[in-house]
Amino acid sequence: MAHPRVVDPEHPLIERVRAISLALPEAVEVEAWGRPTFRAAKPIFVHVSATIERPFSIVLKTDPEEHRALVEDGRFYGVPYYSRDRWIGADLDQPDTDWQLLAELIETSYRQVANRRQLAALDALRPDHADD
Repeated sequence: MAHPRVVDPEHPLIERVRAISLALPEAVEVEAWGRPTFRAAKPIFVHVSATIERPFSIVLKTDPEEHRALVEDGRFYGVPYYSRDRWIGADLDQPDTDWQLLAELIETSYRQVANRRQLAALDALRPDHADD
């Protein structure tokens, strides 16, 4: 049985997340639990609509070394059903939403779940990040 849609997948905020996410090598969009998810082939790296109460939000997997600083930043929060040691939520519909930071965090999340081939393809696109 399909879940009801939590958010309009064509909403401009979701389109923005989609454009950033699908620009990554082998990224695909799969609707799950009534929400768009973006995956590095199979593993999820962005889950739209952290909760029903926050439809215009995303869940991201963090770099372990950056996680604590992100959690202490008031723009991010822990989300139900995801490990609060590695995943954060971020609202998209705030007046001060930093899309450049979100794009970087989406790419970081992708890097946490991507396989070696996908990472090599991403590093080829981003030669300045190949040594990160």
